[in-house]
Amino acid sequence: MKILLVGGFLGSGKTSFIIKLAHHMIDDLGIGNIVILENEIGEISVDDKVLKGSGYEVRGLFAGCVCCTLAGELPSTIRSIEKDINPDWIIMEATGVAFPYNIKENLQGALGLECRIVTLADAQRWNRLIKAMEHLFVYQMKDADVVLANKADLVDAETLQGVLASIKEVSGCEEVVATCANEGIDSKLLDRIITGEA
Repeated sequence: MKILLVGGFLGSGKTSFIIKLAHHMIDDLGIGNIVILENEIGEISVDDKVLKGSGYEVRGLFAGCVCCTLAGELPSTIRSIEKDINPDWIIMEATGVAFPYNIKENLQGALGLECRIVTLADAQRWNRLIKAMEHLFVYQMKDADVVLANKADLVDAETLQGVLASIKEVSGCEEVVATCANEGIDSKLLDRIITGEA
């Protein structure tokens, strides 16, 4: 069982990305057993409805964040999923204020599971948000294997180059890629995210 943690601030496009990734895994790679584990702070999740509406089985963790108040519940939830479903992959969507590396450390420490992290940033709002929330973004991108500058189609080429450079500086991540999850994501990029191979 492998785990992919999907992080990023509210509105960065995590759900759209997960739908594209899951379709690629199932339709193109033949990976048939995937669980999407969603974490939202509220009691009702719009994202949960979107994902279920796209034909995916979704399990939710509510009333807290898996990197803090629900951290103790997460390992038992993962073990329960492994026992009941035994998926090839768990794709976990963290809340928009979570630090994915905390979740990764929790799962590695409690269960010995390896996790990959992909973090999304909103290219259109990046320059405005980074001024107010740099600390949050630094920790959301910490240890990310890939950072996606999503919604790249909504900015001009010059702005996009500046956003990519800024994200690379803030994240320290070697692979920062411009994407548009609503339009489609290059299958080779999705393969790299899944396998970790360049």
